[in-house]
Amino acid sequence: MILETAVMIVYSVALILIFLYAIAQLNLLFNYLRARSRKEVSCEKIDLSNPEEVPHVTIQLPVYNEMYVMERLLNNIAQIDYPKDKLEIQVLDDSTDESFQSTAAQIEELQKTGLDIQHVTRENRVGFKAGALKEGLKTAKGEFIAIFDADFLPKKNWLLNTIPYFKDPEIGVVQTRWGHLNRNYSLLTRVQAFALDAHFTLEQVGRNSHGHFINFNGTAGVWRKECIIDAGNWEGDTLTEDLDLSYRAQLKDWKFKYLEGVETPAELPVVISAARSQQFRWNKGGAENFQKMAKRVLRKDNISFKTKVHSIMHLLNSTMFLNILIVAILSIPMLYIKNEYEHLKVYFFIMSFFVISTIIFFLCYWFMFRSIYGGGIKQFLKYTGMFFTFFSIAMGFSLHNSIAVLEGHFGKKSEFIRTPKFNINSLKDGWKGNKYLKKKVSPNVIIEGLLMLYFAFGMYSAFIVGDQGGDFGLFPFHLMLFIGFGFVFFKSLISKA
Repeated sequence: MILETAVMIVYSVALILIFLYAIAQLNLLFNYLRARSRKEVSCEKIDLSNPEEVPHVTIQLPVYNEMYVMERLLNNIAQIDYPKDKLEIQVLDDSTDESFQSTAAQIEELQKTGLDIQHVTRENRVGFKAGALKEGLKTAKGEFIAIFDADFLPKKNWLLNTIPYFKDPEIGVVQTRWGHLNRNYSLLTRVQAFALDAHFTLEQVGRNSHGHFINFNGTAGVWRKECIIDAGNWEGDTLTEDLDLSYRAQLKDWKFKYLEGVETPAELPVVISAARSQQFRWNKGGAENFQKMAKRVLRKDNISFKTKVHSIMHLLNSTMFLNILIVAILSIPMLYIKNEYEHLKVYFFIMSFFVISTIIFFLCYWFMFRSIYGGGIKQFLKYTGMFFTFFSIAMGFSLHNSIAVLEGHFGKKSEFIRTPKFNINSLKDGWKGNKYLKKKVSPNVIIEGLLMLYFAFGMYSAFIVGDQGGDFGLFPFHLMLFIGFGFVFFKSLISKA
């Protein structure tokens, strides 16, 4: 019974942690609904029609081997509507392939039009993206620094919609909502868009509207240069330098402004290997920042207990994948324990309460979905299918993301692996010729295939356990896990992850 007890304790702890995270999400939902129900408080803004008030802005474009999207990016940025004498563009180019030469040639052509655009290069990639941003900051003319990754295409009026909010000298960052150029390209892009929409509505608004810490999302936002310097500048010791600097800035009492109404379109990864590399970086970086920032947040005197709780939950966001994986793997032994030991009925009755976590997530994401697509029975049915598809595939990523989380918590360092870009705009566009895709299958993919079979066994077990004709309470859970790991496994084989 010692082994069974250990399984039950670990399983219970993981379920409780997931439940606490769900409660935090529910609180963010309440914050989000309150924020949407009240009128936006008008604030004093910079008058950009007055030349004396127009501040100097530097746009930084950190790029590395972006052959497929550089021309599109530079052509788009060149169209930004802002006084030319107050605008500088820095292409922070760490490229090592042929895109470097073509980018240099395009920059020369744009310079001839009178655009202040500079090709900033380094001899090495020390600090990766954070190092490039820090290097550019040394010569940046702007009082404000707008940052865009290579796959983002801001609209012409983007600066006109963001810079005015810096009238308040305490605001250090203005962040905008990500849009998705290729949302409907495939099931994979729809699932990614679904997850990101939840973050950019429910979470960012829910936190920002009540003064809790939020994060600059690495792109599609503007920093006050003074804020970057005051917070200690960019550091490359984590894989999510954006989350790191965001917390350091807010710990120095800088305010962040999130603009849900300003959308910045971007391209989602269309191949699972690209999505895997992005997920790994985000989840490992989240764990690294928990190790770096948690004590600083807890020791900060002038922030509320509730802000501290949400900050810690935010930093532990990626760690939920580890809890999900633990619950998933132990759920099959738990099925057998339940049907073997009659005296544990009360324990399992209590454990069934934690299904409410899924109900909470379902409710939270519905309000996000409804705010984007509208309500009604038809949309609700569409949402229900999308939610369970998303949940299944998210659980299918749990092994991959748990490895990233464990590496982050235990301090294992790794390179900043960029997400390959594809210049995918429509269903007709293909990706198979992309030179940046990995060609060999990760050993972890084999384990994901074995987990698919493991959860098939879990479904089979529902029919044979006990002496009452089976136990189907966990069958839907195991079915979702089977689908999720199967999707990740087969997609990874097809795309040569």
